[in-house]
Amino acid sequence: MEELEMIILEAEDRMDKALASFERELSTVRTGRANASLLDSIAIEYYGVMTPLKQVSSITIPEANQLYIKPFDKSIIKEIEKAIAASSLGLTPQNDSAGIRLILPKMTEERRRELTKVVGKMEEQAKVNVRNLRRDANDDVKKLDLPEDDEKYALDEIQKLTDQKIEKVAEIAEKKNKDVMSI
Repeated sequence: MEELEMIILEAEDRMDKALASFERELSTVRTGRANASLLDSIAIEYYGVMTPLKQVSSITIPEANQLYIKPFDKSIIKEIEKAIAASSLGLTPQNDSAGIRLILPKMTEERRRELTKVVGKMEEQAKVNVRNLRRDANDDVKKLDLPEDDEKYALDEIQKLTDQKIEKVAEIAEKKNKDVMSI
């Protein structure tokens, strides 16, 4: 039975990690308000090493639709500017010699609807990931050659866990969609 508990605990841990990954991925989807996590995917070359932007600068939100990036080393402002311009964010950096200001344009209704579709695709992928982890855990249980009752109990527990995590994915996605659609 100890092996069984380990399989269930490991499945839960892996599903929690899949949820955390989903939340991180969702944070890159833009809402109507500025959020520093928009810049999480941006890295610049700093002393020959690709370094995340948040490690070489402070990022503040002076207004609801603005981000202000103030590098710790002013000599890298041009690098930051290039990295943002080359990113898929579609934002134009404004250099004021002390830092970089990013003004997020107002989102149109059409763009908001597109983003909810993107969130929907991310949600579905997260659910698929959780289901794949369930399948792996079920396979591990079946390899143990347990008595039929114990195996059924374990598979039921894994299914309950899966249902909880999939429900949590749906809640997170619904919250994000509300954020995207609110003005």
